[in-house]
Amino acid sequence: MPATPRILVFAGSVRSGAFSGKTADAAQKALALQGAEVTRISLLDYPLPIYDQDLEKEEGIPESAMKLARLFASHDGVLIATPEYNGSVPPLLKNTIDWLSRVRRDGDKELKPLTGKVVAICSSSEGQFAGIRAINHLRAILQRCQMEVTMPECSVPRGGEAFDDKGDFRDERLQQTMERVASALIEQSALTAGMQR
Repeated sequence: MPATPRILVFAGSVRSGAFSGKTADAAQKALALQGAEVTRISLLDYPLPIYDQDLEKEEGIPESAMKLARLFASHDGVLIATPEYNGSVPPLLKNTIDWLSRVRRDGDKELKPLTGKVVAICSSSEGQFAGIRAINHLRAILQRCQMEVTMPECSVPRGGEAFDDKGDFRDERLQQTMERVASALIEQSALTAGMQR
């Protein structure tokens, strides 16, 4: 069992000032304070075309998807913070998952970046419902991809007011929830990684 689990953290939005980005930052901090080795990325650095099976057949898996797949594979766990778009996950996040789910090999080695990977999920929105519809959809998608979704989850309401100038939650209950999310992800990631090594 690794003493320091490696956790990959990203948001489902690349918008400047996105609430999901701030939520991912808060998760990064909570994970690091509990001893995890955290890699925080932006999906902006992994541009992908809209998934199309004909495109995959003609051109193969895009290099950005392969780079991201290798990054997933090199980490013990993942944390995803999603915004809510029209009651569901944003197309950027869904498209990323769709491409990753198509990765099967990396050269002569098997590579299935999502299967069996431990993942924690968070959501945020401008309103009081905190993106709970999006997080429910995201959970279903990730479980369909055979990822191990941990509990609890952290849903952040009224994102414009939720964070102070340091990026910390103003609401102590939200901070405590995020700490529980981080603890569960670290524990499960370490356990799963220990079983695989």
